[in-house]
Amino acid sequence: MKKLILTLVVLMAGGLVFPLFSQTETQPVALGFPGDNFNLYAVLDVFQKSETLEGFERAINNRENNINNLDLNNDNFIDYIGVVSHQEGNTTLIVLRDLVNDRGFQDIAVIEVTKTNRGTVFIQIIGDVDLYGEDYIIEPSGPIYTRRTPNPGYIYPDRNSFGSVSGNIGFYINDWPIVVNLFSPSFRVYVSPWYWGYYPVYWNPWRPIYYYNYWNYHRSYYQNNFYRRTVSVRYPVYYRNYAKIRNVSPLVRDYRRSGVYDRTYEGRNFNRPEVLTRPNTRPSVRTEKRSTEKRQLPPTTRSESRPAEKRQSVPITRPESRPAERRQSPPTTRPQNKPETKRQAPPATRQSNGEIRKIERQSKTETKKSRPPGM
Repeated sequence: MKKLILTLVVLMAGGLVFPLFSQTETQPVALGFPGDNFNLYAVLDVFQKSETLEGFERAINNRENNINNLDLNNDNFIDYIGVVSHQEGNTTLIVLRDLVNDRGFQDIAVIEVTKTNRGTVFIQIIGDVDLYGEDYIIEPSGPIYTRRTPNPGYIYPDRNSFGSVSGNIGFYINDWPIVVNLFSPSFRVYVSPWYWGYYPVYWNPWRPIYYYNYWNYHRSYYQNNFYRRTVSVRYPVYYRNYAKIRNVSPLVRDYRRSGVYDRTYEGRNFNRPEVLTRPNTRPSVRTEKRSTEKRQLPPTTRSESRPAEKRQSVPITRPESRPAERRQSPPTTRPQNKPETKRQAPPATRQSNGEIRKIERQSKTETKKSRPPGM
């Protein structure tokens, strides 16, 4: 009887403690950015279930899916999100942009779908810096069952996709229906035809909800093994090309700095998610050391030694040696030698010839006088 009572007490205690642990594990977290109201985990899941980009755009704007809760223009109504695709080689960039007002857009995130030379396809969704902060990237982390085939996504180790980082496993998504459509010969680049004030028939905006209620719709995405957050862009070359055409709204930046978007938290304090560090931290530390060394050396070497040498060498060599030679040489060589030869030599030669002729004339006359007559 005592054993039975003890077992019942243990079970009751365990039943009380378990909900406490589950509440702490499922406690909502927030980035503190406007992107909290647009869950990229859910966006990637809807992308995996879509067949075309038109269907994907309709799915993220569907109220029943509870994905879009963005009100960036602060008009108390949900904003419409358009989809624009760009293709470059074997990479397709799918940009999600918010129709903020009639003056421009605000990019929310970029879905990068890349096909390698081996034929495998990888995907990442990269959140915009103004809406999610730096290095907010979501990608598949495990096998995902698709509608077309019961087989999970294949696991493929690709070290080159992560640079020099080893041990990372990438899950390629060749069997996703929308991926098959993106790399088919019949695919054409899609650009959403909708803009501010001109929306599709099915679109009927609704009022946004507070973040705590929105997070409850998506708590399952934070506890599954299908998607994960990372800080490494697999193919940064294409993402840099996108940065040249990125759309930014000044209104969103002003509202974010002034704290307008903080109203969605209803005055509550939420924990921040875990801060992920880049796997290539060692090279960054080395580069920082080298940069600090380079910054410390110039005050001692460049600014003190080299300018002092230049200031002394220039006045000593060029102004003193060359002009001194030019001023002294002409008076000694050219003016003295040539006038002496021209003025002194000719008078000496001319006077001597005249004297010789006079002497010859005198000698002739004397000879004539000295001869006897008849000779």
